[in-house]
Amino acid sequence: MADHAVPLEPVEPTASVSTRASEGALGAHAAAFTEVSGTRKRLGWFFWACLGWIGLTILLALIAGLLPLPDPNNQTAVINAGPSWSHLFGTDDLGRDLFSRVIYGARVSLVIGFGSVAIGLALGGTLGMLAGYRQGVTDTVVNAASYVLLAFPALVAVIAILAFWGNAEWKITLIIGFFTAPVIFRIVRAATLTYATRDFVTAAKAQGAGDLRVLGREILPNILPTVVSFTLIAVATVVVLEGSLAFLGLSVAAPTASWGNMLNEGRTYLQTNIWITLWPALAMFFFLLSLNLVGDRLRQHYDVTDVKL
Repeated sequence: MADHAVPLEPVEPTASVSTRASEGALGAHAAAFTEVSGTRKRLGWFFWACLGWIGLTILLALIAGLLPLPDPNNQTAVINAGPSWSHLFGTDDLGRDLFSRVIYGARVSLVIGFGSVAIGLALGGTLGMLAGYRQGVTDTVVNAASYVLLAFPALVAVIAILAFWGNAEWKITLIIGFFTAPVIFRIVRAATLTYATRDFVTAAKAQGAGDLRVLGREILPNILPTVVSFTLIAVATVVVLEGSLAFLGLSVAAPTASWGNMLNEGRTYLQTNIWITLWPALAMFFFLLSLNLVGDRLRQHYDVTDVKL
């Protein structure tokens, strides 16, 4: 019986084990990049809700004088009244409109918060970039000075200076900003050190770019996300500090409204009129919560060191 020949199908050359492994690794690598890119594009609705609340608070504080609000220091005969159509948040023990005082009080708290951090950024941020970029003697000297300031009890110093110098709004902002600078210096310096020796910085130097150009065009855009996220959290910390100073009578002088002053004034009326304390406490709580969540979300969004490729 004759054997029937079985036709053989052409066999394609198979890839080696190392080739398949490389392709698999590259595929996983590309998938990881795709996943990270997709994730980084979405900050989430909660992020935008918090950012909207921050923007609304700032906007109301800026245009408070244009809104149809009564004078926050105007005293009326309606004392310790609850919320109503005529007084949305009620009135305090002197008959002052609480809604107006919360809106105007945001001005003081936000000016001190953002103003202090702006001063800290101007001092600490500039020195942090220079120290991290130049290194050497510059880094050693400025770094040592920051350690000295960080070792000093800042809150005690702020209280002592304000007690002797006065508690004007600009003085509070200036003093807190000075003691915020060392903390911001540490953050900016660490971020600058991360990029100071990167290839694109070296290439810019090789092409003849000066120090200012390298700092402004190469390093600053890369450290900006870290600085912004930390700045928002620092603003929240300063707003809390202003409230703490108000409890010690070292914030802006009465009858100027601030969230801290309102909390201090209302603590003696908790049993008879809780609205005096409740509304500024809620305004401060939601604003600080939004700042912290936005700052933390930005840190996660731009922190590429957490991505394992």
